[in-house]
Amino acid sequence: MPTNPDQRWHIAIDRGGTFTDVIACRDGTVRHTKVLNGDAGEDPAITGIREVLQLGDDEPIDEGQIDHIRLGTTVATNALLTRDGAKTVLVATAGLGDLSIIGDQCRPQLFSLKIERPTPIACHVIEADERLAVDGEIVRPLDEDRVRTALLLARQAGCTSVAVALMHGWRYEVHEQRIAEIAESIGFDEIVRSTVSPLRGLVSRLDTVSLDASLSPVLQRGMTPMLAELSGVPVRCMQSSGRLVDAAKFRGCRAVLSGPAGGLVGAADEAKRHGFDRVVAFDMGGTSTDVSWFGGEFERDTDTVIGGVRIRAPMLRIHTVASGGGSICRVRGGRLRVGPESAGASPGPACYRRGGPATITDCHVVLGRLPLESMPPVFGPRGDLPIDSAASQQVLESLTKDAGLDSPMDTAEGLLDVAVECIAGAIREVSQQRGHDVRNAALCAFGGAGGQLACRLADRLGMAAVLVPARAGVLSAQGIARADVGAVRRAGVECPLDDHPAMEAAI
Repeated sequence: MPTNPDQRWHIAIDRGGTFTDVIACRDGTVRHTKVLNGDAGEDPAITGIREVLQLGDDEPIDEGQIDHIRLGTTVATNALLTRDGAKTVLVATAGLGDLSIIGDQCRPQLFSLKIERPTPIACHVIEADERLAVDGEIVRPLDEDRVRTALLLARQAGCTSVAVALMHGWRYEVHEQRIAEIAESIGFDEIVRSTVSPLRGLVSRLDTVSLDASLSPVLQRGMTPMLAELSGVPVRCMQSSGRLVDAAKFRGCRAVLSGPAGGLVGAADEAKRHGFDRVVAFDMGGTSTDVSWFGGEFERDTDTVIGGVRIRAPMLRIHTVASGGGSICRVRGGRLRVGPESAGASPGPACYRRGGPATITDCHVVLGRLPLESMPPVFGPRGDLPIDSAASQQVLESLTKDAGLDSPMDTAEGLLDVAVECIAGAIREVSQQRGHDVRNAALCAFGGAGGQLACRLADRLGMAAVLVPARAGVLSAQGIARADVGAVRRAGVECPLDDHPAMEAAI
């Protein structure tokens, strides 16, 4: 992390699904901590800042000690996957309101006998009576009264955000802008137009605009406690592209891979420092696992499908699977299953003493692979008890009976094999399926649970080198601290090539 000659702290935060990681640096001194999410009281980011600054419970935070804060978060990711964003109404051109359901007819699981359509982001759709030609000519004027009536009904139904994506609206804004003005007069909290994705392709634009309208309020609401507490401190946020942006410009459609992007930046930095030119980043947290490839430069996608939603925004190429340390283990049809559900921070794994289910963490406890004597007493209803190994043993014994296995240890080993195979498949997708040979790369294992499966995973993939960074548990926060400020922008330029100055220069 950069040194700071005026003796103020640089703070980087990664707010995950289970833990919030905080790392602080001041003139060569580095402090870090992990805070369990979900506990009653103040925001976990504020709690983590207090801990790294070594402040008492009632001692106020001196903003003068902090140079700036960098933040990565999975708030947008979780809201997307659970469809728990702001209630959104989509305004589309008449006749095209069902495009978000029809989609582009892509069939990723061609031979599946049970096709489940993803739930659209917008819970309500308005078809605006309007039409613009491809050259911007008004073919059918906007029926403002009809749009206003429909928006009033949507507001009364509880919608708080509006997404406006009309035919050719990415280039000609006259009708979209008027609809936005009407929505603002009605009192909608968030209004998003095609300007967030100014490119051809109506299907992707519909999804991206709807996503931004749904997630941006949740994103800003998640940061409000920290911004209010530290209003005088500059805050920059990690985007899915791996670049930082001011908090005021942080948008939902560019935040879906905010936290995982920090992990990849941190893994790439650690690989370079240890002499590896190719690395597989393996970030296993409490809720999920993120895997990615780094071969000297960051690989980015501009059109991605996450949670069944087509997102047109620059993103680092990261694949996520629901196999984290808190992934729930169960037996279905006589087979061992891991995830996709997670025990999260509350109740958490069974060993957390809150009545949680069997998880991957409990498997490690039963197998004796967690140094229980080194674990802090932060568990139980009041957060003051040690890990409960007996609870892990009890829930694994129950699964052993259901699976017909010999012992809880056999069950734990089997569940770990299931998790490893799931993660190995994700790694093959970002590496071997794109022409990269993982056998000549290092496996960089980080996250709270990454080191526990690193060697088993490397053996499964035929990898000879495993890199476990010194601060593996908070490497995503470290990557956020090392990231650059910047933005990746896209726009459509349509004109005859022979008249364009760039073509003249090229000739």
